[in-house]
Amino acid sequence: MIRVFIEGFILGLLVSITIGPAFFTIIQTSIDRGFKSAFYTALGILICDFLLIFICYLGLTSLFQKPENNIYIGFIGGIILIIYGTYTYLKKPDILRRRSPNYKSPPVNTKQFKYVIKGFFLNILNPFIFIFWLTAVGWVSARAEEGKLMNYVIVFFSGALVTIFSFDLLKSFIGNKIKRYLRPRNQLWINRIVGISLIIFGIVLMIRVIREF
Repeated sequence: MIRVFIEGFILGLLVSITIGPAFFTIIQTSIDRGFKSAFYTALGILICDFLLIFICYLGLTSLFQKPENNIYIGFIGGIILIIYGTYTYLKKPDILRRRSPNYKSPPVNTKQFKYVIKGFFLNILNPFIFIFWLTAVGWVSARAEEGKLMNYVIVFFSGALVTIFSFDLLKSFIGNKIKRYLRPRNQLWINRIVGISLIIFGIVLMIRVIREF
C-alpha cells in the first residue's frame, strides 16, 4: 500500500504545481486577506475534491455523462470566473480599504464561511475537475487487486488530497509572508494580474467546453 500512497502523492503533486484559478486565488487571498482566509479557501477546495471523488467512486456520474450538461456547467463556471476575475481586477487591496473611514470589518465567522464557499465553488464549477477525478478513480479501479478496491481508493486519494492540501497551505504561508514586503501599489498590481488571469481561465474554460463537447 505504500506504493499506492506514493502514486497518490505524485498525482497530488502534479495537481498542486499546475497553475490554474485555484493556484492564483489562494496566493492572492493570502496576500490580500492573510493566511487564515487562504486556509479556509483551501479547505473549501479540499471539501469539493473529496465530494467529487466520493461521487465518482459511487458511480453517480449520470449528470456529467450528458454532453449538454457539461456545456452548461462549463459555461456557468467560465462566466463566474470572468465575473470574479473582473471583481478582483477592480478591487483595492485590503490595506487600502481598511484606511477608509467607512470601512467595516465583517464578522469573523461569516468571513470564514465565505472563503470556504469561495474555494468550493471555484473548484466545482469546472467540469474538467470532475472528469479528472473520474479518470483517476477509473485508473485506480483498473489497478486494484480483486476485493481491495476500497482500500486502494482510500490510500491513493488520501495521498493525493493530503499533498494537494499541504501545498495549498504552503502557498497560503508564502503569500502571507511576502505581503509584508509589498507596498499597496504592488498588491494592487497583483490583484490586477490575478484578475486578468482568472478572466483568461474563464474564457479558456468556455472554449474548451465548446471543443470537447
